[in-house]
Amino acid sequence: MSSATTIAQYDIFEHEIKADIPGNPYLDNEFWGVFALNNRKIRVPGFYDGDGVFKVRFSPDHPGNWTLTTESETAALNGQTASFTATGPREGVRGPVHVRNRFHFAYADGTPYFPFTTTCYAWTHQPLEMQEQTLKSLEDTGAFNKLRMCVMPKSYPYNQNEPLHDVYELRADGKYDPDRPNFEAFRHFENQIARLAEMNIEADVIIFHPYDRWDHCMWTEEQDYRYLQYLVARIAAYRNVWWSLANEYDFMLDVKPMDRWDRFFQIIEETDPYLHPKSIHQGNPDLCYDHRKPWVSHVSIQHSDVSQTPEWRTQYGKPVLNDEMHYEGNILQFWGNITAETMVHRFWMTVLKGGYAGHGETYVHPQDLLWWAKGGELRGQSPERIAFLRKIIEEDVKEGLTPVDEIPGFRSHRLVAASKEGDLTYVYLGEHRPVVLSTGLPMEDGDYEIDIIDGWNMTITPGKKVPAPVPVATRHGAITRGGKPDAAFGVELPGNPYLCVRVRRRR
Repeated sequence: MSSATTIAQYDIFEHEIKADIPGNPYLDNEFWGVFALNNRKIRVPGFYDGDGVFKVRFSPDHPGNWTLTTESETAALNGQTASFTATGPREGVRGPVHVRNRFHFAYADGTPYFPFTTTCYAWTHQPLEMQEQTLKSLEDTGAFNKLRMCVMPKSYPYNQNEPLHDVYELRADGKYDPDRPNFEAFRHFENQIARLAEMNIEADVIIFHPYDRWDHCMWTEEQDYRYLQYLVARIAAYRNVWWSLANEYDFMLDVKPMDRWDRFFQIIEETDPYLHPKSIHQGNPDLCYDHRKPWVSHVSIQHSDVSQTPEWRTQYGKPVLNDEMHYEGNILQFWGNITAETMVHRFWMTVLKGGYAGHGETYVHPQDLLWWAKGGELRGQSPERIAFLRKIIEEDVKEGLTPVDEIPGFRSHRLVAASKEGDLTYVYLGEHRPVVLSTGLPMEDGDYEIDIIDGWNMTITPGKKVPAPVPVATRHGAITRGGKPDAAFGVELPGNPYLCVRVRRRR
């Protein structure tokens, strides 16, 4: 069998079968592709793409000569063969992201990945010109390497326009038919995922949500499962896909009980051979899904109290992504009117407490063009400062930060954050403005490089090392000075908020 087709590792090989099959091929035909490299075999679901065309997609994770054989109970789809050669990856392509070092992530090639997320729920359902503006905004700001985005359109305040495409076809009675996908809509959605991949942006694909005037969230169990299997078959081969089972799943428990959500995770486990990251997002802080379940790769949470990040790490033992910490903006709803300073502060707090943070922007606009809902143009002040933080983390950190709460000999106040990796220490002070900092700094003296990072003004200046102050204690109502300093030295500070002290031992 000759191998005329050549693709790069982590790109997509697509095999197409044309077959005139009566009935509804979306409902009535199942087929799989078995991809083999020497004695290794990977079974991948295929899908129907309309007009008598069936497809199966595969992303090779290793160079070599691969073969394909299809399997199906439908004769026209069974026993088809093909082959291709996979070369090494293209420059800058690192493969899918997976969990590494328990609380952190890395690409398939081992390069660390630190998520900096933003939300544009319905950006792929907007006019094409606005979608282009969204991609340009992401490229220009350089702040974000993960985008939360819905498969289905949303019906919600600030997002009432009709979608670019109906995701499912209309029936004669005017209702959408869950048994008939609009293949053009799915093609457009996956094309935008591919464009994000070329920008090195992960697509956090939100599969279900409750904000729905089209009744997509009211489907039967069987219809939900079929949609999910179809979606996985179509887009799992894209290297930048993450699975988010839902935005605010707990608002749908009356129509999708808990055992169905468990089964959704299991279906992805059974049909996604690449094991992309997967999680689920809640609305009510008291109704978090149990992220300890084995099929959940990371914690996706909605919570404004970012000081709890170390506690969530301990509770779930997995990476913590606070995907919704409220949004920079000025709309009526309190979750959408925090200041840029607060948004940036919450990013620093989350990252330096060992987690990862999510951005959104909700500024009032006469045409309701809000980034969080539709994408388009970023108008706030936080993205460039988030980009500043991202650059620092990507340049400094090799594997992932550990909050000082989990390191013996260190301690931190709940409203400040400190973290460590090897000889690198960060202490972020947020609203606090001491003239000298020693808490959280190294216990042993030595030759250190000290920097004062201003997270709001985006400056980095050398820090001055001074003797560590002796702690002040309160005993029986009297203030006393005594004991030993809580670090080997202190750092003199200028007295403004949003500062981070970075200490690195020189080698």
